[in-house]
Amino acid sequence: MWTAAVVSRFGDSLRNAAMPLLAASLTDEPLLVALVSACGYVPWILFGLLGGAVADRIDQRRAMWTVDAVRALILAAFAVVVARGDATIGLLLAVAFVLTTLQTLFDNAATAFLPTLLPQETLGSANARLQTGQQVAGGFVAAPLMPVLLAVGVAVPYGVDAATYALATLLILSIHIPRGTGPAPPTAPARSLRADIGDGLRTLWRDPPLRALCIATTVCNVGVGALVATLVLHVTGWLDAGNTVYALALTSYSAGSVAGGFCAGRIAARIGRIRSVCLAGAVQFVPLLVIGTVREVWALLAGLTVFGLMGLVWNVNQVTLMQERSPAEMLGRMSAAFRTLTIGAGALGAFLGGVVATTWGLNAPALCAAALVGLSVTVLLPVVRAADSSPTDRSTV
Repeated sequence: MWTAAVVSRFGDSLRNAAMPLLAASLTDEPLLVALVSACGYVPWILFGLLGGAVADRIDQRRAMWTVDAVRALILAAFAVVVARGDATIGLLLAVAFVLTTLQTLFDNAATAFLPTLLPQETLGSANARLQTGQQVAGGFVAAPLMPVLLAVGVAVPYGVDAATYALATLLILSIHIPRGTGPAPPTAPARSLRADIGDGLRTLWRDPPLRALCIATTVCNVGVGALVATLVLHVTGWLDAGNTVYALALTSYSAGSVAGGFCAGRIAARIGRIRSVCLAGAVQFVPLLVIGTVREVWALLAGLTVFGLMGLVWNVNQVTLMQERSPAEMLGRMSAAFRTLTIGAGALGAFLGGVVATTWGLNAPALCAAALVGLSVTVLLPVVRAADSSPTDRSTV
């Protein structure tokens, strides 16, 4: 499972870096470029809850390899279209939308599947290793390689991504679960999908730490979505730099994320998971402010390094807290409810980034992100204070 995740992230990083550049080559409208990123979030709003309910009902391993096989076919076809020079903004929007729609099922299934393979006490380190491995593959291997592949051919990153999905399909198929140790086989549901979705939402909302974490991550992701959607314009427009600097920016973020993977567990062991997330948000405010005010390449690279480090501290502890506090039979639904709100916020952020960049300048999305990250920290503070005053809460968050 780890190898499949790392291989897939390598291909996805190539595609995610190449798509904004392809979009920028097809149009000079910031809003249209941002909409390509927005279509990578919108399916979570439309189908995220449904994907979680389905993930709790079906064989999760089968869902994962099936989704990867379909994504391999889609990207192979897209690579052919790009190679022929027939790509359009409309096609980019459609491909991003379909791939993320499939991702809603895959991610919820994978989140629910991991705890069936490992004891609960190892989930924190497992999530850290998963996310660190993905950042190494995406940042240190894919990002520096992306300009080389683009020089070979504009369609090459998409072809490679298709190949990595095909390989991931085979790797997931190869996972052997000894009889009696894996998840229980799915049974015929007695309730409707709508009722299952409602249960997931209610259970998430009734858990104070998870509720606060969900709200904080949603607010934060609006800002992050604005920054990510316009980062290529920040580099090529505001900083007047080229594709190489854009690749270095992605590499810097990944370098920080890898460091964050090694720190996440240690920080959580010292101060608890919810406090780790709160600390990460407080620190992230500073580099975002630097990125938005200092018109130098070094400021962007240094800022993204720190931002990436604290981002993985946030993500590892967020996912692990969800897995630890959710009932096993509802993990897919609760994960879906969480992701629908938090990832869906990225769509709003991407649209907001395009509007803000057009209205106030290409550096404005970074400043917007700083303000929203700061706001997200204030959402978490009441839960931190409650945990400090309660020994029980302190031990569980």
